[in-house]
Amino acid sequence: MNIRQEQPVDYDAVYRVVKEAFKSAEHSEGTEQDLVIALRNSKSFIPELSLVAVDDNQIVGHILFTKAFVNDVKVLALAPLSVLPEYQNRGIGLSLIHYGHNIAYELGYRYSVVLGHAMYYTKAGYIPASTYGIKAPFPVEDENFMAICFNEHADIFNGFIEYDEAFGI
Repeated sequence: MNIRQEQPVDYDAVYRVVKEAFKSAEHSEGTEQDLVIALRNSKSFIPELSLVAVDDNQIVGHILFTKAFVNDVKVLALAPLSVLPEYQNRGIGLSLIHYGHNIAYELGYRYSVVLGHAMYYTKAGYIPASTYGIKAPFPVEDENFMAICFNEHADIFNGFIEYDEAFGI
């Protein structure tokens, strides 16, 4: 498996991967593939942080990190993370997350925030965002709204995350 930056030629395949990955997801609105398109066209899009996992010349996974803000500090929002159902439980999602974290760190980002399954994202180092004083702009269980700091100098924000308007929040 190879992880690389998504290219425009990948867009159709990524659309299918995201749609298939969320088709049977427990918490899904069924529009995650359209969110990817909207985020690509937003001011928050970071091309270096739209990544695909390729196995035998087929895109089997995708991750997207976009710009968000907490108290005017740039952070990242991880959404969505998608792996084709038949490729799940092989470590592809975690590999995409770690690869993205490394690029984010190189680009100077210090935090990533995610809304997701606590049991999954804690494997990648995420902890409740409230630990950093980051609040969600919507009601959510503390364990499902998580963040990670890419270095040991964590700030306490005491503020709400501001997502790109493409999220519809």
